[in-house]
Amino acid sequence: MKKVIIVGGGIGGCVSAIKLKHHGYDVTLIEKNSSLGGKINQVKKDGFTFDMGPTIVMMPHMYDEVFTYVGKNPDDYYTKTQLNPIYNVYFSKEDKVEVNTDLVHLTRFLESMGEQEASGYFRYLNDIYERYVVAKEHFLEKTFNHPRDVFNFKTLWNGLKLKTFDTAYHSVSKFVKSEKLRKLLSFQTLYIGISPYVGPSIYSIIPMVETLYGIWFFKGGMYGYIQGLERLMKEMGIKIMLNTQVDEIFISNKQAKGVVVGEDILCADLVINNTDFPYAMKHLIKNEKHRPSYTNKKLEKMDYSSSAFMMYLGLNKKLDHLNVHNLYLSPDFEGNIKDIFNATLPPTPSMYFYVPSKLDPSLAPEGHESLYVLVPIPSLKGFKQSWNEELIQTYRREILDRIASEGIIENLESHIVSETILTPKDWEEKVHAHYGATFGLAPTLKQSNNFRPQPKFKGLDHFYHTGSSIHPGAGIPIVMMSAQLCVNEVLKYDPNTEK
Repeated sequence: MKKVIIVGGGIGGCVSAIKLKHHGYDVTLIEKNSSLGGKINQVKKDGFTFDMGPTIVMMPHMYDEVFTYVGKNPDDYYTKTQLNPIYNVYFSKEDKVEVNTDLVHLTRFLESMGEQEASGYFRYLNDIYERYVVAKEHFLEKTFNHPRDVFNFKTLWNGLKLKTFDTAYHSVSKFVKSEKLRKLLSFQTLYIGISPYVGPSIYSIIPMVETLYGIWFFKGGMYGYIQGLERLMKEMGIKIMLNTQVDEIFISNKQAKGVVVGEDILCADLVINNTDFPYAMKHLIKNEKHRPSYTNKKLEKMDYSSSAFMMYLGLNKKLDHLNVHNLYLSPDFEGNIKDIFNATLPPTPSMYFYVPSKLDPSLAPEGHESLYVLVPIPSLKGFKQSWNEELIQTYRREILDRIASEGIIENLESHIVSETILTPKDWEEKVHAHYGATFGLAPTLKQSNNFRPQPKFKGLDHFYHTGSSIHPGAGIPIVMMSAQLCVNEVLKYDPNTEK
């Protein structure tokens, strides 16, 4: 059987490992940290447990599919609960919207804005669902290894159906006139680190997915799912090497032959990279002649997603007035977004609050609450300041003052009994996110589909990729698609035949 080494234990690496093992490959997964998950990890401190990165579970069938693919019952490995209302959105202390995807509640809310707004919203749903079906069949679930894969009549025609050259915000604005509703249907592009005023219109798919497929919660937080994957991997006999840093991809005769770990070479028939693609190019393939399409100069010219200023706060009070998921949208929402993508810290930032202990009390001591605060901010690319302790404390102060002035959580600071902060520099160091860009390469038009790095690497045989910087893009369900595409490519180009 063929031996596969997977570098990086993020969700793309874990899913690829499980599916390739199912197809009979001998799989070893190597992770530099002490636990699997990549950005889907945990912060544990003072009796509190926090998800480190992603928190919102959409498209639950994608999570289940990994287990059914290998003949397992997902319910035996993790527990999920559907949320409704899905989240609260705060426009100000006096203006809160409780977003509920139940059709009766949703219709009542929309009609409160006017019947024309309700009609426009339902037309938006129909329009974006039709485009989603086209995108899934012709773009998300296929690779683009050759120019002919995209430059053919069928693909180009379907590309026109996606209304590719419009932006998410402008696309939504064609259906609804209420500025509040436009924001409610466009802020979600920040889930994948791109501005709704710049991101392609297809990303207005995200609120449609929330409405039609719901938002869910895993017991134990998002990391509960990673624990389910890890248990399955061990049952299947996948070798997992933690606390192991891969220093380089071992290349011979334009082929990936294994990996270099310290002074050792671990040989394999093929290698899959699940580290951030730009990081892998710069640090794991040191000789630029092996990656002429991704020289260091080219990598620096590419566009990167936003980053996040993270506060993991243990509180000695309950937050009964909050939902599990809560968003505060800045009064200057558009200016806030422009600041982020102009490498400037927004002075009145939008914020996201996640309170998982409301559904899973094991994540905080009794009578306490685990509060995760995410503030979208610029990546390190072009950012003129340094994330030293002075800047961290200054921005922390601004965030806490903003929360207090907006009345989102009263007397928050006086109830903090545990605190951990992560900045873009930490994302760069902990999970090798290039420039601390937490969503990888930005999913702009010129970095999507055939213009985005593909699962099969061009120029080196037996070398593959999965992850948020790889086609089809960022977001956990989409990264799972990249893992499936990666597996498909391996089965096509490196079938598991006896040597």
